[in-house]
Amino acid sequence: MKNMIRQVFHSPKFVVGFVIFIVLLLTIIFYPLFVSADPLNMVGGLFYKPGTYISVKDSVQAKQYTLKINTASANLNSISTEDRKSMANWLVKFGNVKKSQVDIRNVSQLVKLWNKNYSVSADQTGLLAAEKQQYIRLDTKIKKLVSSIPIYIATKNKNGELEAPSSLSSHAFVNTKDLLNKKTFVLGTDNFGRDVLTELVAAMGTSLKIGLVAGTIATLIGLLLGLLAGYVGGTLDDFIMFITNIFTVVPSFILLILISFSVGQSARGVMLTAAIIGFTSWPWTTRSVRSQVISLRNRDHVNLSKLSGHSLPRIILTDILPYVASYVVMAFILQISSGILSEAQLSMLGLGPATTKVSTLGLMMNWAMAYKAILTGAWWAFIPVILAITLISFSLNLMNTGLDQVFNPQLRD
Repeated sequence: MKNMIRQVFHSPKFVVGFVIFIVLLLTIIFYPLFVSADPLNMVGGLFYKPGTYISVKDSVQAKQYTLKINTASANLNSISTEDRKSMANWLVKFGNVKKSQVDIRNVSQLVKLWNKNYSVSADQTGLLAAEKQQYIRLDTKIKKLVSSIPIYIATKNKNGELEAPSSLSSHAFVNTKDLLNKKTFVLGTDNFGRDVLTELVAAMGTSLKIGLVAGTIATLIGLLLGLLAGYVGGTLDDFIMFITNIFTVVPSFILLILISFSVGQSARGVMLTAAIIGFTSWPWTTRSVRSQVISLRNRDHVNLSKLSGHSLPRIILTDILPYVASYVVMAFILQISSGILSEAQLSMLGLGPATTKVSTLGLMMNWAMAYKAILTGAWWAFIPVILAITLISFSLNLMNTGLDQVFNPQLRD
């Protein structure tokens, strides 16, 4: 056993996959110890961007520091590249500005040209009404950025009267460490205003549970039927293979969809979804185990057990199972990966777990699609989920490839 474990951990592919999987597993275990918030707690708004959010009231009342920073330049740099291109396009077409005079990299010069030449009443032949409105909104945005109108803050005294307002300087800053009320969303919020990072970690844990349950069910069924069909043979083998071939001919995902739909949304919980996936994923494991057992059932040590009068269960458990154990482990790893991917596919179709208490990776993708995160540019709502699914599947498949190289003599270097 020690020698086998040593060989396994000498496989670079297995080690890389194992390390990635352990890192993900440790994240799932330890993250809730540091962040105890409910992963489905709606604390934000619709697709808030990643970043740290601070209380406006606290920031106004906090101690102010004067920093000699050109805030106007920073405001102008916030103009996106797309807006700069739109400004340049308008200036060249309708503002009588030569193309050589326009440089979208020099935003201050571009804004000067814009303020000098842009006019709502200018001849804009060829522009749609919606495009004209877009330019008006862009002009309003630019005016706000370059505006030097001071902002005043007024407070009430004990008598309820407003005290003399004080102006806010553009060079006045506050230290975020002085603020008590602040919240950091590393990956922003989703369509329900939930912290995506906290929800993602919880979803990975739930999806792994689904993969483990589905993988265990599929592997046990496939192992039992494969051992019986391969060793006993005859009529039992024909019957098991007949059933297996029926399930093999019909795509397992189609069966998965039909069963999930027939169960109904109200009854489709996390564990039931995992069980459905497991009960539809066993055929290829059965066929593979059967082929392995057929090559083992006439070996000398098996024939010796038969002559010794050992029972069928004992022969299978002690003389055959240990020789296919390595293959069963690899099949189990693949079944876990397949279970996670199947849940994600079902949830994308709206046939995944119907629950409001936990989230899964597939449900997060479904919510992102339903609320048009892709169209609104809210990448943080779906890209981290895709990366999580990819990393889990990649690590498990890499571990499986490493084990295959160790246990398969034909693949050894």
